[in-house]
Amino acid sequence: MTEHWLKLAGRRLLPIVQGGMGIGISAHRLAGTVAAHNGVGTIASIDLRHHHPDLMAQTSGTRDKARIEAANLVALDREIRGARDLSGGRGLVAVNVMKAVGSHAQLVRQACESGADAIVMGAGLPLDLPELTADHPKVALIPILSEARGIGLVLRKWMKKGRLPDAIVVEHPAHAGGHLGAPAIQDLGEARFSFARVLTECRELFQTLGLAWDSIPLILAGGINSHAKVRHWLGEGAAAVQLGTAFAVTEECDAHPAFKQVLATASPEDLCEFTSVAGLPARAVLTPWLSRYLSSESRLQRRAKARDCLEGFDCLHACGLRDGVARIGQFCIDLKLAQAVRGDVERGLFFRGKGSLPFGEAIRPVADLLHYLLTGEKPAVMPMPATVAA
Repeated sequence: MTEHWLKLAGRRLLPIVQGGMGIGISAHRLAGTVAAHNGVGTIASIDLRHHHPDLMAQTSGTRDKARIEAANLVALDREIRGARDLSGGRGLVAVNVMKAVGSHAQLVRQACESGADAIVMGAGLPLDLPELTADHPKVALIPILSEARGIGLVLRKWMKKGRLPDAIVVEHPAHAGGHLGAPAIQDLGEARFSFARVLTECRELFQTLGLAWDSIPLILAGGINSHAKVRHWLGEGAAAVQLGTAFAVTEECDAHPAFKQVLATASPEDLCEFTSVAGLPARAVLTPWLSRYLSSESRLQRRAKARDCLEGFDCLHACGLRDGVARIGQFCIDLKLAQAVRGDVERGLFFRGKGSLPFGEAIRPVADLLHYLLTGEKPAVMPMPATVAA
């Protein structure tokens, strides 16, 4: 499929995008390796200090928000530079910044200053992204949306500012992992999120706005886990596809081996949808902690009350636990995701997409995954997954 290229930021790239996964699941090693193969590698920007012992030592036990945020900006700078070194000037190094994060503006500016090639923003409408990146016009801007209505809103707002997205990620909430772009769990499977429908409606939208169909590449994300699906959607008009979980279980993923094993061995019955602390639906593996939490959720919600942030740096604009919002999640998401990246199977929160994995339970290199997605060819020998000690 080398005849199909993703044209982005003045480059010809493989039509495969590695999605951003935090905390620290996609950091410099994964993103840099994907970019080195001429794909789009994405660093998740939130709380990257967990990959840097010196920064953790500086912030351990403190509730000094300014100090923690400063440490995370240093960590982001290190991760971007590390990814660029690994890429060898190939591909594209993107940084995912969630709109729902309180420090999203600082993270965007730091990513640009540190040399990110692109900013990817979801978990809210990125209406202010053009202003935040105004001093860095060469940085590609890529919003994440889930339906044509939201795409139209962002396009019209940005066009008034004299800027168009360089690409748009269209994420299907019924299949993706992590926080999902639907108002509520019961909305996840609605027809308006269908890739076929979004592509059709976007063709009509682009025509209405006077935009050429190929002027803004559309990148489909969620449930694309095979060469056949990649080939199908590229043939239907998508410019590229994005995968998350399949990259999370590669050898180069920045997470602990136990994290990869949890995702690789999870069956469809092991997954569940629930309402996260930010009020968004989320999809994760039903681990011991999540099972206990869900069985106690109603009781915790009845007792909800405003309190100080457990981690001290108020990572989200709105947090059900901190703000005492009873109808949504009552746990510290930063703490749970940090435990997951360290491989704490008992206590961590392990986000995962809904579909099966290309190599089953096997942990394979990024190169093998890219080769399979583009050609349909799998390695001749598929080793048994390594056992991770408890």
